[in-house]
Amino acid sequence: MNRRHLLASAFAATYAPALRAEDPPNLTAEQVLVLVRRSYALQNHRMNGVLRDDNSGKVEPLELTLTGNVMRFRFKNPPPEIVHLDLTTTPATLWQVKAGGSAPVPLTNAADPVRGMDFNYEDLSLRFTYWKTVKMLDADARLGAARVKCWLIRVTAPDQKGPYYTVDLWVEKGSGGVAKMEAYNTASKMVKRFQVIKIQKVDEATVLKEMRIETFNNLDGSPKGRTYLTLDAPQKQ
Repeated sequence: MNRRHLLASAFAATYAPALRAEDPPNLTAEQVLVLVRRSYALQNHRMNGVLRDDNSGKVEPLELTLTGNVMRFRFKNPPPEIVHLDLTTTPATLWQVKAGGSAPVPLTNAADPVRGMDFNYEDLSLRFTYWKTVKMLDADARLGAARVKCWLIRVTAPDQKGPYYTVDLWVEKGSGGVAKMEAYNTASKMVKRFQVIKIQKVDEATVLKEMRIETFNNLDGSPKGRTYLTLDAPQKQ
């Protein structure tokens, strides 16, 4: 029986029961990236959770909804804000909804922090999963103490307009979900890292419970900030 996973990428995305970890196929880097993109739109759940800034202790409640090829983040503290990702377009289109109306998030705002936390609108847009230049770094990578089987791929931006130039993705072979991401700038300095650190079992699904999101100083690589995303068990729509 295939395992069902709802592991998050940057950002609480869910992943489909695409593969068996004990018998993963041989895929090219391009095929792995297609698998990652397809996996986002296959679930129908609602999850409550919180973002927590590790330095200040600030907490930001949120609701994550995945339905109908749309990933929606609703932030509950004032000022109210909804960010939703339309997965029916190529690349996916990120919209921001505030009191004054809704509009696509422009690329010039990609590096802006979301609710003052250590992730940005580029992270929520998943734009890097649509980049055309992709390379397999390790077809049999292992991640963490559990030695989870992963593909390790690298994607490179088509331009230098966004906050990231290269992004390394550890794609879990049992699900097709991104278990870890490291993003680098044009000077090859790591500026962002996220990793799934806790999961929870719900029925036949393995569901994200906690993810750590870290930012780094682009000059010397020193830690700059850390945010944790924690989610409750999902509810079906």
